[in-house]
Amino acid sequence: MTFSIVRAGAVLRKELREFRRNRFIVGTMIAVPLLFVIIPISDLFRHAAPAVERIQVGTSLLLMLITPVIIPAAIAAYAVIGERDQGTLEPVLTTPVRRNELLLGKATAALIPAVAVAYLLFTIVVVAVHFGADQSVVADVWQAQNFLAEALFAPLLAGWSIWVGIAISSRSSDVRVAQQLGTVASLPPLGVVALMSFQVLQSSITLAIILASILALADVAGWTLVATVFDRERLITGAKPVRALRRADRDGR
Repeated sequence: MTFSIVRAGAVLRKELREFRRNRFIVGTMIAVPLLFVIIPISDLFRHAAPAVERIQVGTSLLLMLITPVIIPAAIAAYAVIGERDQGTLEPVLTTPVRRNELLLGKATAALIPAVAVAYLLFTIVVVAVHFGADQSVVADVWQAQNFLAEALFAPLLAGWSIWVGIAISSRSSDVRVAQQLGTVASLPPLGVVALMSFQVLQSSITLAIILASILALADVAGWTLVATVFDRERLITGAKPVRALRRADRDGR
């Protein structure tokens, strides 16, 4: 059976409907953006010495890229274990949809709102800075590499966060544990972005493209790896296939 974008799209639509009914996910999508738009604007509007100002700009730009990590981490961690707890996962797993189609649908459903919120927050901040901050701050923020970094890294960091979250969710037995572990495990790529934001690495369009290409390859590898280790039988029975068979043999005796 070949890959079907139609089946992946059906999973995507189902996930988006589930998100609208999940209060935790809706609350996360509202609370996190509010926090990460208030802090940067308040920092960038304060008068400070040039050295402190550069740190404030770097911190604010970094916060703009934390949003597409935290939001999809919470959603992806819920994607498997949350559905299993609610009893809605087994009917999906028994359909003809393939593993990579199921995972791509779930990942896309988490990616779309996360990236949309990240782009919206970045737009709000840079427009507010343009009209309300000092010209020195405007000059630091309104640079081509900052806009390119947001455009490239927001979806790529979200993708990394999603595949890490789904991998943990498919192996975890508790939603909260999966969300906590998924969020922590999604943060390492932000280290390189932080070095660029604080100009420890000299940011440039070339460097942004190179790092984005590496992260894109990591996202594709993550999809492939998660699809490889995704175990339908384990998720349905709650145990590894071998253990389930041994338990059945013991019960039969």
